[in-house]
Amino acid sequence: MLIMNKADQPARDTTENPEDRGRGPYDPRAEAADDLWFLPTVDDEAEPDFLLPGPRAAQRPLFDPAEWRAAQDRLSGPLAELAVAFGALDERLRAGPEGWRHRLALMEVADLGWWTGERIGAERLALWLGTRIGATGEDAQALARAGWAVRRLSGGPGPGDGGWERGLGAFLGRVESFGDGATETVSDLAEIMDGAGGLHPVTAAAVLFHAWRMLGEGPAQDTEAAAMAARYGARMARPGQGGALFLPLALTGPGGLRATGAMPERLSRWIAGATQATLAALLHLDRIRDWQAGALSATRDLSGRTPARLIEALSAWPMLSAPMAEELTGASRAAVQRNLDTLTARGLVREVTGQGRYRVWGASV
Repeated sequence: MLIMNKADQPARDTTENPEDRGRGPYDPRAEAADDLWFLPTVDDEAEPDFLLPGPRAAQRPLFDPAEWRAAQDRLSGPLAELAVAFGALDERLRAGPEGWRHRLALMEVADLGWWTGERIGAERLALWLGTRIGATGEDAQALARAGWAVRRLSGGPGPGDGGWERGLGAFLGRVESFGDGATETVSDLAEIMDGAGGLHPVTAAAVLFHAWRMLGEGPAQDTEAAAMAARYGARMARPGQGGALFLPLALTGPGGLRATGAMPERLSRWIAGATQATLAALLHLDRIRDWQAGALSATRDLSGRTPARLIEALSAWPMLSAPMAEELTGASRAAVQRNLDTLTARGLVREVTGQGRYRVWGASV
């Protein structure tokens, strides 16, 4: 057996590699890592997958335009009935005074509050919009949201006018949030609505309503969704000024706004609810028209223009206070009070507060 002395053994290179400092025998950077076949391969650029192994369903769009179109085709009869009723409402508003649209917007938002949980009557909402009175600390924000909805249903551009980035920001009053660049929420909504471009406006409004309820944020989410859908559904109106600006949705209850059941069932309820609300709007305008004609006939013996202006203001607002009537008619406070008392004595208007001060009047419809 050959035994070598230490002096005869070859010298070992003891120079330390700086890259090897702190490495253990199982360090993945070591050369031995190539032999650790039992360790899983780690890809630093791959997205982590937290789903359980097994077969997975194919991905599908959240709002498939083909499904909505198929449901729309099956509901062509009810959709045609709604189109006829809305066309009649559009023509009625074109032939009536400007205040009728404002009155319907007040009623729509007030009835919408029974669905959102912010139950504010049309009379109280009218007083707050006209004089900014009636708000308390508990419901000041609810009144502000309701006032926003009335303004959006009464005028201004629609939610999709000028593109979804600019149009939605202008409609919601948040241009600073959406103007410089589309947020992820707006981009998602724009993608959904671009796919729904070939649908009927009523069907596309239903898509917009349910999509914003899923994408929107904040306490005004449901109110915003209903206002956006109501304005978008009115795109089936005849072009021109003075017609219907929104599709009524809640005047007979929130049945069409409930997001339960399968998609065809939701669309069926949506069309039925809008049809009933549109018919209710037509009937209410008939009553206001008859009251206005009767009131004008019953006040022909009164001198001045204040009685006629008061009747016009009461046809646009469910409730009027003396300061509101003074501003709307341009008459003096004394003339307003005198004519309101005369109309009350003739049974044309009613005083609803029963107080000596801060009195409020409404049409005896």
